Amino acid sequence: MIWDWAFAFEILPVLASAAIVSIEATLIGFALAASLGLVLAVVRIAVPWTGWTISVLVELIRSTPLLIQIFFLYFVFPKFGVVLDAFTAGVLAIGIHYAAYCSEVYRAGFDNIHRGQWEASVALNLSAWTTFRDIIIPQAIPPIVPALGNYLVALFKETPLLSAIAVLELMQTAKIIGSETFRYTEPMTLVGLFFLAMSLVSAALIRSLEGLLNRRTMR
Repeated sequence: MIWDWAFAFEILPVLASAAIVSIEATLIGFALAASLGLVLAVVRIAVPWTGWTISVLVELIRSTPLLIQIFFLYFVFPKFGVVLDAFTAGVLAIGIHYAAYCSEVYRAGFDNIHRGQWEASVALNLSAWTTFRDIIIPQAIPPIVPALGNYLVALFKETPLLSAIAVLELMQTAKIIGSETFRYTEPMTLVGLFFLAMSLVSAALIRSLEGLLNRRTMR
């Protein structure tokens, strides 16, 4: 039998519980990525002498595989006295990895702001913090929401890498079910359908958020 509906319904609650771990990893990881990416982009512009250092750091993170970064945090950091549990190490690696990408998105958004806005802020003697908080960031964010949303979906689809360090997320749970029952068709198919459904829902929410921000900008 290629597909067993009874078995599929039997393992569905187990996979649903594991899906919560995947969603938690996604939300925490993206919150870290979006926040840290914004900090990197702002510091890169507000503190010019850090530009070269941040550029090198961003390229280093973007140019190395995420799996290696996960392994580094989980297996290498303990050698220096920093011991992280599997979930924390995995989420931290994902967050830092995508923070590098998000920082470039933010930087593109800042570069899109007309130079007159920056010059007006200087003329009004506004601090760098006030300039970014009240003038630059509110104008820069709406156009880059789709790009940030793409990284949210991409990050969500990277969570199966956490199974490499034994985090019991969706993919790891499906592999365990398959190894115990010697049936991989049902768990792997259900996992694929879950990722598809969540990606489509996320994309729809991102489009809705983009439309809402655009309407507010036009007012």
